[in-house]
Amino acid sequence: MVSAVFHAPLEAAAASVAAAAPPLATSATTAAPAGPAPSRSSRPGIDWRTRLLAVGAPLAGLALLIGLWGLLTLKPGSIPSPGATFDAAVELFADPFYDKGPNDQGIGWNILFSLERVAVGFGMAAAVGIPLGFLIGRFSLLNQMVAPLVSLLRPVSPLAWLPIGLLVFKSADPAAIWTIFICSIWPMILNTAQGVQRVPQDYLNVARVLKLSEWQVVSKILFPAVLPYMLTGVRLSVGTAWLVIVAAEMLTGGVGIGFWVWDEWNNLNVQHILIAIFVIGIVGLLLEQALMFVAKRFSYDD
Repeated sequence: MVSAVFHAPLEAAAASVAAAAPPLATSATTAAPAGPAPSRSSRPGIDWRTRLLAVGAPLAGLALLIGLWGLLTLKPGSIPSPGATFDAAVELFADPFYDKGPNDQGIGWNILFSLERVAVGFGMAAAVGIPLGFLIGRFSLLNQMVAPLVSLLRPVSPLAWLPIGLLVFKSADPAAIWTIFICSIWPMILNTAQGVQRVPQDYLNVARVLKLSEWQVVSKILFPAVLPYMLTGVRLSVGTAWLVIVAAEMLTGGVGIGFWVWDEWNNLNVQHILIAIFVIGIVGLLLEQALMFVAKRFSYDD
């Protein structure tokens, strides 16, 4: 009797609760709709620490260089101090484009003449080296023929080609351009050929199945894949060209930043030589950064 008295009400209560509870679907349909989630900006915050490091680290390195330079020139000597060099630079760049004859021109004209020679020699090297790199990478027989010649001639110092240019062209200006051409062509040939050789064979097999022409293979398949390698070769070549033109102009004379440095050495004007070193470095850096910007704009990785 005790069991019947206590268990029967519990079972009846459980049954009544289960019967009174609404079905799951009904409760889901009658639930109040959730409000819109609080909007959060999907824009990432500005990483000020990274930006400060990107700007501050180079400035700290430059300040360290100038500080060491100042310490080494505390005692008067043959090397001018940073302050004296800065004063000479202000005076020099006050009128960088003066022209008092072929042997007395401002540093601005000398930089422009050097850049013109680099542009001509580098452009000729690109017009020859990039197509040749495509051909070497595309055809194995041509690769076997040309690879030994490239390996033989590439290690030759660029200035060793200058006498050949003087012998052939009988003039200093085309000889300097020839030197730029011969030293700029190798990185473009090698990097372009390497890029072509690294194109997956599956892509070329698909092109063969689709019966694409050789021009379509180059423009649609090879060029997008080779572009990063090609631009790397171009960047290396322009750095080498700007490096070589200074030495070539020192030997050939005329007008140019290399000749200007040599002329200032003959005048024992060390301040102007130090200024020219900074100018040459800044121009080379700007050329490299410009090519890196072009490489990012034409990248197919995105």
